[in-house]
Amino acid sequence: MELAAIEQQARQLVEEIAGLAELRAGQILVIGCSTSEVLGKHIGKAGSRDAAAAIYRGIRSVQEQRGFAVAFQCCEHLNRALVVEREVMERYGLEEVSVVPVPTAGGSMAAHAFAQFADAVVVENIRAHAGIDIGDTFIGMHLKQVAVPVRPSQRTVGEAHVTAARTRPKLIGGARAVYEVAPQNESCT
Repeated sequence: MELAAIEQQARQLVEEIAGLAELRAGQILVIGCSTSEVLGKHIGKAGSRDAAAAIYRGIRSVQEQRGFAVAFQCCEHLNRALVVEREVMERYGLEEVSVVPVPTAGGSMAAHAFAQFADAVVVENIRAHAGIDIGDTFIGMHLKQVAVPVRPSQRTVGEAHVTAARTRPKLIGGARAVYEVAPQNESCT
């Protein structure tokens, strides 16, 4: 598959998910990506810096338009830590860990993001507002507590299977609870 096509698929996918998840400026989109799977190979066996660069360009173009933050998940060799901009770490009170992702320990996508970000850091945990998993990398641990599957019209990037999710606030209360503001709701007395 051509890199230009991979870039375009990534751009379209992120644009669709950002819309479906109603991502706003400052919110976080977590990306898990196996470039091996994108190229039709087994996860972790054939990482590609070129594929990572194409995917990054597609993601970044949408991010810059919409203003959300992106966190790139590392592979299991770095315990699925995440690459973010220092500003995101500080805004969300995340704790920095000491490691530099490389293709063989972190993955090609995370290594590329680390090299591209203006002030990249790695954090161990995050609670993102939405996520895209390209190549079955398992991003669920990095989503806010109530994750809702989102079914994108595009189900692959390259040869990699894609899943996605948005999050919503918890619904709390019982039979009398109301979840939407309506002027006719009676007040509690």
